[in-house]
Amino acid sequence: MLSPHVPHRHSGANARSFHLLAALAAQHVVSLLALGDVSDVAAAPAMDELRKLTKSVRVMHIPPGTKRWRQIVAVARGRSYRLTAFTSDPMQEAIDETLARDDCDAVLIEGSTMAGYRLPPNVTCVLNEHNLEYELLERQSRTEGPKWRKFYYRLEARRALRVELQRCARAALLLVTSERERRILQERVPMRPIRVVPNGVDTAEWRIEGFEPLIPRRIVFTGRMDYYPNHQAALFFARHCWPLVRARVPEATWDIVGASPAAAVTELGKRPGITVTGWVDDVRPYLARAALVVVPLLAGSGTRLKILQALAMQKAVVSTPIGCEGLALEPGKHLEIGDGPAELAGSVVRLLNDPTRAAAMGAAGRALVESTYTWQEVGSHLLQALDVIVQRDPTGEGVCSEGK
Repeated sequence: MLSPHVPHRHSGANARSFHLLAALAAQHVVSLLALGDVSDVAAAPAMDELRKLTKSVRVMHIPPGTKRWRQIVAVARGRSYRLTAFTSDPMQEAIDETLARDDCDAVLIEGSTMAGYRLPPNVTCVLNEHNLEYELLERQSRTEGPKWRKFYYRLEARRALRVELQRCARAALLLVTSERERRILQERVPMRPIRVVPNGVDTAEWRIEGFEPLIPRRIVFTGRMDYYPNHQAALFFARHCWPLVRARVPEATWDIVGASPAAAVTELGKRPGITVTGWVDDVRPYLARAALVVVPLLAGSGTRLKILQALAMQKAVVSTPIGCEGLALEPGKHLEIGDGPAELAGSVVRLLNDPTRAAAMGAAGRALVESTYTWQEVGSHLLQALDVIVQRDPTGEGVCSEGK
């Protein structure tokens, strides 16, 4: 497995990578090469568990230099920053050494951001698309913000589209998180097999039992706040929706729970009823105490683990259409969907004032994840897909390599 982050249980793409790695390790011998910082508060505790799951694990630091400077250099060179930011000479050396030492049936690449490395021609390449990066960038270009930011994301989206589709076309197998993305890629890369391996949740770990009871009229939004779509969603909800909610439910409170909030998000904690926690050891107590979970995303791709985690904790959810796309959710049964501040705030107010209906939604959501979105079920999809492609392409016809 090649990963742009250290897999761990706690959040987002890291959790997807961790649980797919665990599924692989149950039946195969796996080596992990990752970029990241092992001193990170989430990554460091995961290292012992990763060593138990794998034959070997090596973590290389992300290339040095400030993000803004690397973005400027990429623009000047006519490249996509997003699809070159994770290129590292030490990582290429580690890949070369590992594949020369080990007899690998396949290389699982965690996202197109990692698919620019050189691989031998006899290695089957599987590309796991957590997001469609070009789609995420294009959507970010259409949301509110400074003109320079919109221009930058439009430029990035155009450049990323070309490179990402080239990398997809070189893979022996593409994995996506939803049927929606499968259809999109099937039109753009018709020559490659594409399988849906959805996101999941650990239903034994994410459950309401054992935590303090909910606090009436409290809502929560979770996610890393240095991830721009989450940062943007928090600001959008605070500026445009929260005043509408508080006007109708003055006692409502809102927890924004996630690591590395920027100054603009931290400042939201000064507004009435809002708490910004920053990094927390465990998100589950905050979900357990919430009467409602909001997912006010304006940009994104793939599917949101935060929704599956909320449903597993038996919470009603209010989301934008983008926030919940790709998941087998039924509006009115598992969640409410609002398109715009008035609709989002109205749905939040109605559910805060109707705890019986909110509880029924939470129960329906828990039943859904137990039947469809457990990591055990997701792992079986992955193993079936890999077994088929390795048997079909034993000589590695599909190789993710830019020949660098």
